[in-house]
Amino acid sequence: MTRIRRASAVALLLVGLALAGCSATVALDPAPSANDPACAEIMVRLPGNIAGQERVWTNAQSTASWGSPTKIIFTCGVTAPGPSTLKCISLGGVDWLVDESAQPNFRITSYGRVPAVQLYLDGSSTGVDPNAVLTQMGRLVAAQTTQTAQCTNPDTVGK
Repeated sequence: MTRIRRASAVALLLVGLALAGCSATVALDPAPSANDPACAEIMVRLPGNIAGQERVWTNAQSTASWGSPTKIIFTCGVTAPGPSTLKCISLGGVDWLVDESAQPNFRITSYGRVPAVQLYLDGSSTGVDPNAVLTQMGRLVAAQTTQTAQCTNPDTVGK
């Protein structure tokens, strides 16, 4: 009876290890300020599911990924952008600079926030609504970061 239990335990262990080996880890690089304490506060509050995509493990500090294949990548502690001519939108209490140069993918960076965060969104996926993602992430980022600047509307500057 003991041999059967041991064999069963070993078999279960091997199945568990095999299944764990199937879950991919997304290889990313940490941002320059990934060790900012505010990034740690954001990371522990990130959702397990966003825009219908399940969170996937990453190998770099202050990073997260959702979807398999990857649809959303989040990085905290990126270099804060300066004034820009990129489109700026405000969602979730955060101003976001939207780089559309690699369409259908988007690189979206918080503007006027310390630490700055960045999202990469796979725009080819119809299941990922960028506005919903930015609203959800914006609420989280706004609560854990300090606002230092905001986007301006070029039509109102100097008036």
